[in-house]
Amino acid sequence: MTNLISQSLQTPWKISNLLLSRAILPWMRLVMALNDIPWRRGWSFYGLPIIQKHRQSTMSFGEGFSLRSSLASNPLGANHPVILSTLKAGAVLQIGEHFGMTGGSICAASRIEIGDHVAIGANCCIVDTDFHPLAAALRHEHPQDGQSAPITIGDQVFIGMNCLILKGVTIGKNSVIGAGSVVTKNVPENVIFAGNPAGFIRELGQAAPFLPAKEKLLA
Repeated sequence: MTNLISQSLQTPWKISNLLLSRAILPWMRLVMALNDIPWRRGWSFYGLPIIQKHRQSTMSFGEGFSLRSSLASNPLGANHPVILSTLKAGAVLQIGEHFGMTGGSICAASRIEIGDHVAIGANCCIVDTDFHPLAAALRHEHPQDGQSAPITIGDQVFIGMNCLILKGVTIGKNSVIGAGSVVTKNVPENVIFAGNPAGFIRELGQAAPFLPAKEKLLA
């Protein structure tokens, strides 16, 4: 307890963030209920996200869901509140357990599935649609009929800040996307991809097993 108090005194902004997150929980419960989104255990909201759910779509979020939408909630700063949007009838946005995201947007016109223990850095965008047609004539006649294709992000993926994940992409489990990347093609499991467009950097070796402090000293 003494150590916890000492840490809190060294980082006082974390105390105010925690108090504000607790204060908005009743409002977030109401927002989720009005959008027919089941509430799960361990949810936390640092600032108010923006939920834009088509009435004939599906949004589902697992336990331990955490969104940081306020400027002070992350040292990198959120450019705007987290926006979660399903744009059309039948669209699906499904996120697994222990998901975390700061700022940025996730927009689903068809389907976006995100696995468990996924971390998304500040101000990323994940969009499964072009929003508008590429051909000028089609944009004039049908401005909202851009192509879409599902996105799948596997378990334990880490996406660095300021990334853009585009339609039709699958990111394999355990992989890392470097900051500022634009992902336009599939990413295998257990690799690092980075760049614009994102490409293979290297494979990820297996992490060393966790050792308690005492065992580390003896190793």
